[in-house]
Amino acid sequence: MATKTFEASLQELEEIVLKLEQGDVPLEEALDAFKKGMELSKQCQDTLTNAEKTLTKMMTETNEEVVFEENGE
Repeated sequence: MATKTFEASLQELEEIVLKLEQGDVPLEEALDAFKKGMELSKQCQDTLTNAEKTLTKMMTETNEEVVFEENGE
């Protein structure tokens, strides 16, 4: 199974939340949807964490990665 894009995972997560908020979902289906939503949430969080790590690095002129340091202000 191919990995979904961040946007596709987020869209599916939003659909699950809307479905569960309606409250007319049978218990077993709600539990399955909740479990799937938690998996999608973790995938999205992992993607955001990796993106943050990538964006906080700079490349030197010799193509070495250097962690970007914030000003201590």
